[in-house]
Amino acid sequence: MTEHRWTDLTTESELRALLGEPSARAADKDRDRLHQLDREWLAASPFCLVATSGADGTCDVSPKGDPPGFAKALDATTVVIPERAGNRRADGYRNVLTNPHVGLIFMVPGRGDTLRINGRARLVSDAPFFDDLVVQGHRPVLALVITVEQVFHHCAKAFLRSRLWDPQSWGGDALASRAVLARSLDRPDESLAELERYYGADYANGLYPQS
Repeated sequence: MTEHRWTDLTTESELRALLGEPSARAADKDRDRLHQLDREWLAASPFCLVATSGADGTCDVSPKGDPPGFAKALDATTVVIPERAGNRRADGYRNVLTNPHVGLIFMVPGRGDTLRINGRARLVSDAPFFDDLVVQGHRPVLALVITVEQVFHHCAKAFLRSRLWDPQSWGGDALASRAVLARSLDRPDESLAELERYYGADYANGLYPQS
């Protein structure tokens, strides 16, 4: 790479010189409490991204998905996201233990706009509301509880540009399968046949293991 030819931005004034200032409407649209329309969006959303950062500045973005409404609004300033079975790396959760600041983006399939929530999170291992987080008999062993500090809806331009929900633009089948990726990158001691069975038709059966 020829980085010596790059022009880096190092100040906000340089950034604003390129991008300009946001409109007053865009700059002032964030709120610190959930509106009823935000609650309705959460009730319809089956998927979100959770961004965290550790005390040392290292970052993580983790996907969370469940049936629509999996993220519960406990009140106008509190949202809870249940933990489900995964790979147990817990990168984001470990970040929260040292830095509670989180950023969330909630998506609804087919919709280009999104709901963004920023706030402070904590990990809870049990509470009365856990009974409302049970899915297919699975009661989460922990939940991420977020105190809302900033909430707003984001426009659809990124989704329109990427054609994310347009099936005609999808080309994922041309990429290496999950089994091939695992064999090549992180599970070289297992055969491709074993991995294809593991990630095959029965893979979904382990989504909600019973405790």
